[in-house]
Amino acid sequence: MAVKVLELHHHGIRVGSTESDADRALVFYREVLGLSPDRGRPLIADIPGYWLNVGPNAQIHLISVEGVSRLADGPGRDPAGPHVALAVADIQEARRELERLGVNYWGIKGVTGPEAEQLFMTDPFGNVIELHQAGTCRCDRRAPAAAGRMG
Repeated sequence: MAVKVLELHHHGIRVGSTESDADRALVFYREVLGLSPDRGRPLIADIPGYWLNVGPNAQIHLISVEGVSRLADGPGRDPAGPHVALAVADIQEARRELERLGVNYWGIKGVTGPEAEQLFMTDPFGNVIELHQAGTCRCDRRAPAAAGRMG
């Protein structure tokens, strides 16, 4: 058995270390690629950035932070670093499967929504992968909770 992935949710990329850097990146992604920011991105203290809509369900997250973020769980375990995020149907089921498989992971709760729990791991080559339950993040545009997103 394996973790049941529903879809690619977002790709998080580092775009400098300041809010000005995030703004400059937004100009590029907006003017060159025609992407629009999701106004539902919550304020994440000390981590400026933007969530850009790509098609009906996916996003690119532009993340600016100097050095290692306050959300890091040690070296190489920073959710504000480059990562790919995958949506799963049940985060607790995914957690149990990671444990069964002996996969080393770490998690954070409540950063992107009150019910949001995110699990992070690295693949054998050091790439960070995020799992989160579909419908629990403010960036889930198909979720019923998304109707009340912050503007």
